[in-house]
Amino acid sequence: MQWEGISEFVNVAENESFTLAAKKMVISTAQVSRQISALEQRLNIKLFYRTTRKVSLTEEGRVFYQHCRSVLDGLDAAERAVTNLQSKPQGKIKLTAPVTYGEKQILPLLNNFMVKYPDVEVTVNLSNLKVDLVEEGYDLAIRLGKLTDSSMMARKLAQRTNFVCASPAYLNKYGTAHSIAELNKHSCLLGTLDYWHFKEAGKERNVRVTGKLRYNSGYGLTDAALKGLGIVQLPDYYVEQHIKNGKLVTLLDIYRANDEGIWAIYPQNRHLSPKIRLLVDYLAQQLI
Repeated sequence: MQWEGISEFVNVAENESFTLAAKKMVISTAQVSRQISALEQRLNIKLFYRTTRKVSLTEEGRVFYQHCRSVLDGLDAAERAVTNLQSKPQGKIKLTAPVTYGEKQILPLLNNFMVKYPDVEVTVNLSNLKVDLVEEGYDLAIRLGKLTDSSMMARKLAQRTNFVCASPAYLNKYGTAHSIAELNKHSCLLGTLDYWHFKEAGKERNVRVTGKLRYNSGYGLTDAALKGLGIVQLPDYYVEQHIKNGKLVTLLDIYRANDEGIWAIYPQNRHLSPKIRLLVDYLAQQLI
């Protein structure tokens, strides 16, 4: 009942004529008149001044028209959005992601996406720097871990687990670490940070570690651990396979930190186009 007469009312208001509105809607003038009369009766207000020469909105009618026009525009936009989702996506997508995670996880999925949707054009910048999405014109960014930028919208795609591990050869030679405190007796393989993430007594801790090797490469650190050069803390996508085949052994499992999120982020004031939304949905499905 709430929708009855709305389209007729908006068409009469915009054409200033019952007859022209009826022609535009391909219905009879009598039907338009009946719907408007029923709408006025339901609202208990007069929407139009009617004379033999002109139809014009009352003050209440002008207010009601502005709201109804917005509602109909919203319905049109919703219909277009659904239609676009069902149609073949096309156009440009500009995306940024961390270097290693992008190479290992995101780019192969993007390639699959483009095979499926060949009319999409993708530009990717792999960088560990947090670029300004708005200023540099990015549609989307993949971010790892805790998010700090509250001005962005975010959708969680997956999560990662950080493992502390070492090779059996290293552990046979130097022994294992049974507590976080014992790490200071070992050679720790360092990345870009001086600390590792742990959870102790229900609280997250950042623990400073030391060692004689520092790489800004997860693959380099993995190789060093496999060759017995020390203990390393790395995300699952570097070490999980080596743990499964016994080439690396996990340590300090009871202190393992909570899993970290893998996120798709985009500017808060930017409406996601159907092709971007489709890509985000695809990544979320594949990264589970």
